[in-house]
Amino acid sequence: MIRMAQYRHRVVDSQFQLRMESMGATQIVGPKGCGKTTTAKQMANTVIEFQDEEKRDGYLQLAENHPSRLLSGKKPILFDEWQDAPRIWGAIRKDVDDSGLNGQYILTGSSSRNVDVPHTGTLRISTMKMYPMSLYESGESDGSVSLKALFGGGYKDNLYHESGLSIEDIAFLICRGGWPRAVNNKTKQSQLFIAKDLLRQTCQTDISKIDGVKRSPMFAEAILRSYARNICQLTEYNNIYKDSSSDNGMSKDTFNNYLDALRRLYIVDDVEAWCPAIRSKTAVRSSKKKNLIDPSIAAAAFGIDPDSLLDDWKTMGFLFESMVIRDLRVYSSEMGGRASYYRDRYGLESDVVLHLENGRYAIIEVKLGQAQVEEAAKHLNEMEGLIGKYNEGEEQVPLRMPDLKVVVTGTGLCYRRDDGVYVIPIGCLRD
Repeated sequence: MIRMAQYRHRVVDSQFQLRMESMGATQIVGPKGCGKTTTAKQMANTVIEFQDEEKRDGYLQLAENHPSRLLSGKKPILFDEWQDAPRIWGAIRKDVDDSGLNGQYILTGSSSRNVDVPHTGTLRISTMKMYPMSLYESGESDGSVSLKALFGGGYKDNLYHESGLSIEDIAFLICRGGWPRAVNNKTKQSQLFIAKDLLRQTCQTDISKIDGVKRSPMFAEAILRSYARNICQLTEYNNIYKDSSSDNGMSKDTFNNYLDALRRLYIVDDVEAWCPAIRSKTAVRSSKKKNLIDPSIAAAAFGIDPDSLLDDWKTMGFLFESMVIRDLRVYSSEMGGRASYYRDRYGLESDVVLHLENGRYAIIEVKLGQAQVEEAAKHLNEMEGLIGKYNEGEEQVPLRMPDLKVVVTGTGLCYRRDDGVYVIPIGCLRD
């Protein structure tokens, strides 16, 4: 197998292994630079990179005229940026059908480009999403508290631990992001450069390259700046449009087109609302919480560095929440985790509602400072009480009570309160 030097363990490694054992092929999707190809190469015996300039023309000719010839290498075969040669999808699908073998092919790509394929990959090609690195994967979280163990009922006694991260560390990690190249760079300056360059390439190149439609870098940058200003807030899309088009004349249709492209590049990654029947429909907020795949993109769009972020506590709080959502999505991925939020017009909220595929779920508040823990715990207990009160009714189907109540903080101590609320710094969490 082809191995990369100093490979950092990723939470998705075990999911990747399972998919390869279960299906004929696995497609890994996610934003550019999050480590898809590096992870895929850990299992591949043959690598075909359609972006390799020396071999690209030959690969593309074969893929267009004789795609089955590209399937003759030692398995598993990795096709990197396979969307450049869409006929390879059908060839892989047919070979999986004919051979009946699992773990034969890996496909990676940095966009959900609209590729015209004659057949879906259902029951043949599994799709797995990757995120940028969580703090545990990049080595900043000590991993003293496992999310899986929390859901399993662990840590009810003797949970007492202190995070090794300072508030200055948190500011730096927000701006650096979870990009493997940034994590592996030697100097802080070079680590912070990666997100800035990713933003520039997204706006100047990738947003046009995704489907061959020329788009304005100015419009793309304006939309991402507006997203950065509204990150982890319930701002309506129309307000994002007005904000991003106020001085450049962008039309609403153009805005929608660019926003769709940024989603297909896995840059925009909004958070859905959880709307249980514990309140009337008119009381519960149902719009999406605006979010990006990694908080460093927002920091780069702002033009903000760690020092200036420390002077803007409010902005730092929103960007910290975005980082927590990223990490929770990563840590819960093996358990089929799905992150949403709850908020109603009475002020009751849960910054994150983390549902697992087995029905268990956690209600989570995100607070940068320890001083806000008491208020956050109060919200979580009120929400638990509201669900319990709803379940007392005789006509409706009862809702499952939350399995966990958690306040995720930036720094400080990790412990379990007498009311059952866990207080866990982000620097202690792992999968």
